[in-house]
Amino acid sequence: MRSFVESRKDDWRKLESYIERLSGNRPRLTGDEFREFSHLYRRAVADLAVARQRVRDERVSLYLNHLIVRAHGLIYRTERARLYTIIAFYRHEFPTLCRRHLSLVLMASGIFFLAATLSFVTTSIDDTFSALVAPGIREKVLRGEDWTQNIVGLNPIASSGIMVNNIMVTFLAFALGITGGIGTLVILALNGLSIGSVLSLCAKYAFTPILVFVAAHGVLELTAIFIAGGAGLLLGKALLIPGDVRRRDALIVNGRSAVKLLLGCIPLLIAAGVIEGFVSPAAIPSPYKFAVGALSATALGIYFFGPRHPSRTSITETMGEPPTF
Repeated sequence: MRSFVESRKDDWRKLESYIERLSGNRPRLTGDEFREFSHLYRRAVADLAVARQRVRDERVSLYLNHLIVRAHGLIYRTERARLYTIIAFYRHEFPTLCRRHLSLVLMASGIFFLAATLSFVTTSIDDTFSALVAPGIREKVLRGEDWTQNIVGLNPIASSGIMVNNIMVTFLAFALGITGGIGTLVILALNGLSIGSVLSLCAKYAFTPILVFVAAHGVLELTAIFIAGGAGLLLGKALLIPGDVRRRDALIVNGRSAVKLLLGCIPLLIAAGVIEGFVSPAAIPSPYKFAVGALSATALGIYFFGPRHPSRTSITETMGEPPTF
């Protein structure tokens, strides 16, 4: 029917123009454009069904089918495969998730620092307390033994081992959220107790090499652990305080965000491992190591809280699952 084609052809052409844009090397659409693309795509699917029943011209059906197939391929295949979606995640979605769940990340860091402070004060009063949370460290500090020098000369191996250790701690902080968040809090507290005691010993006996050693990588390492801890608490929240939805549904929704938070920590852990393996033990003046730590803190602050461009909505998030043809 000519009236049907005439009334719909402008939308088909607009959908085609979006497809051409998305077929380029660096497709970019704003959130409003994605929503319009969503509407046009689904409308075209409905138009194809109508055309097959009411329009005698087979060319219309073939045109619409070709148009929909192209859009379908762009949305549900190319978007997932292309590198720019990974970049978009780390550029927009990950920092947005961190800000959205900032209270839980701060809670995780608060537990860590509370435990570290208690351990620091207790060790300063009675340094034998360190044997409970950091066995063997007191003796090394008293001897003036800089155990970080064992890394020198083994930088690639040490860096890999450090990354594995950091990943294990980070993953545990996340995974133990399934215990209602209790396991996450325990891991954070234990790490806080250990670090607080070591720092107290170093301060008490003026043993500065360890303080200089952690200066460069500590900010990145702790940030990753705190975010993973926040992700674990997010899982615990779904189990303990599901709100108005079923506990299972809350766990699914929070679990998706928690996993994304954990994935976002990977570059932080890699960077921390590289710095800890190559920069922290290097024989360079200590101000440079503190400068690396300060630059890391500044970069993280800008990354998570600096001014950003409006986030671009993912096509699949806007449109949901694809219809079956």
